[in-house]
Amino acid sequence: MKSNLYKTTVMIAVITIFSKLAGFLRDVVIAKCYGTTLVSDAYFYAYQFPALAIILLGGLGGPFHTATVSVFSKLIPDVEKKPEINVQRLFNTFVTLTGIVFLIFSLLFFFFAPQIIDFIAQAGSSQLKFLAVEHLRIMSPMIFIGGIIGIFYGISNVYKEFFYTSLSPTILSFVVIAALLLLPVDKSGLVLAYATLAGAIGQLLIQLPVFAKIGFSYYPKLFLNDDNLKNIGEILFPAMLGTTIGQINIYVDMFFTSGLEEGAWSAIGYANRVFQFPVGVLITAMLVPLFPMFSSFVGKQDFGSLRKYFHEGLNSLWFLAFPLTAFCLIFTQDIIAILFQRGAFGLNATLMVSEAMFYITLSMIPYMARDTLTRVFYAFNDSRTPFVIAFFSIAVKFITNYLFVKSMGIGGIMLSTTMVTIFNATLLAFLIRKKIGLNYLKFATPVVKIFFATMIMSGVAILANIFFIYLHPEHTIIFLIVKLTIITVLCAIVYFLLSLKLKLSPAVMIINKIKTRQM
Repeated sequence: MKSNLYKTTVMIAVITIFSKLAGFLRDVVIAKCYGTTLVSDAYFYAYQFPALAIILLGGLGGPFHTATVSVFSKLIPDVEKKPEINVQRLFNTFVTLTGIVFLIFSLLFFFFAPQIIDFIAQAGSSQLKFLAVEHLRIMSPMIFIGGIIGIFYGISNVYKEFFYTSLSPTILSFVVIAALLLLPVDKSGLVLAYATLAGAIGQLLIQLPVFAKIGFSYYPKLFLNDDNLKNIGEILFPAMLGTTIGQINIYVDMFFTSGLEEGAWSAIGYANRVFQFPVGVLITAMLVPLFPMFSSFVGKQDFGSLRKYFHEGLNSLWFLAFPLTAFCLIFTQDIIAILFQRGAFGLNATLMVSEAMFYITLSMIPYMARDTLTRVFYAFNDSRTPFVIAFFSIAVKFITNYLFVKSMGIGGIMLSTTMVTIFNATLLAFLIRKKIGLNYLKFATPVVKIFFATMIMSGVAILANIFFIYLHPEHTIIFLIVKLTIITVLCAIVYFLLSLKLKLSPAVMIINKIKTRQM
């Protein structure tokens, strides 16, 4: 099982890295064309609503993916066989109901776009609101697509098909890149909105070959008497509410940001996407294969294995999260300059995004703990607890924004986000402890070792940075790329060797895998 998990994790990590790189390239092209301006602000304000559907609700790890994996993995004992009639009926009912509900929401967002934008951007200019309404109307069909994609992702993962689900987000990125490079950049940004919609349609279409391969067929009928439909609802609705509640935190941020300088919301958006690159790769690679295992262990009442893989999974995530956090904090401005500083994206934009990036980076470690703990609750078909915690986090978000934004601006928004993540992770850890008897003291020794290795690595990074600044005071983009490449390699070697010396299990496992392949 460990070998299969390792192979699947590596495959997903590679594909996810490719997908995230495509997303980065998309953001670089958007930044070059629009920078941190009123047009980019309008697009990112409008994009939050379709993004809720296609990334959060329908994405990997989202409520629809989670509910599908949790219920169908218990109904399909043998993934080598074609699905039975009762499974087909449940799947078709789930897809049909989702399509009807999300179509209604798409229409509501289209017709009530002015009221929605006016509510979340009250302090924004009339021009910002006008453009944001146009963008939202164009992208509103993505809301319909989102839930459907999540179900397809989930059923593919149940059948151990991870390739297309992990690759799918690249479609949207490449369509946007192609549109902005091949078509003339318009002053309203509508090309960007249309390209985003076209990319979302592509994400759905790429799932169809896998759907056919595993033996499913779709027909729009409803079988509402299936007891398993109730099980899906018990996971899905609280999880959807929890995700939506989490999204309300973003709308709170949008409300507070609308009164800041032009480009502030774009800067926060760019910082979030840079942050999500390492976080998204690590969490997707580890938790996508782990979650079906968690659900299976719960179904078998095998809590010993559940605890074991939880500890190993989170330790592996933190093994990489600690040094990544340190590196991003030290080189925040350099990273942003390399990624975005060109075209319409100038030095002022770099400083704005760097400030946001610094404070959101502080949440990386508790973020990974929160997401891992949430999957354990979902494995028990318990999405109510994460929902209740997310609900109370709205108050934390509003209060911390009120306290920090006036004095810290963009940095206050992101520091508030970090505080909310810590709040969520702490409560989840406390509540799951008694449920399966988790022993958090098992984390003490590896965390202390990881922290020690990270501190030594950070010292090496700071000294190397000082040397390069002395060597070449002028920070050209080429110089920054060379500098960060050399320091990254140096830090990786130092951290890995220290990890081996301290006998940290992820480093030891990597060496053992290399030795096994050589034999």
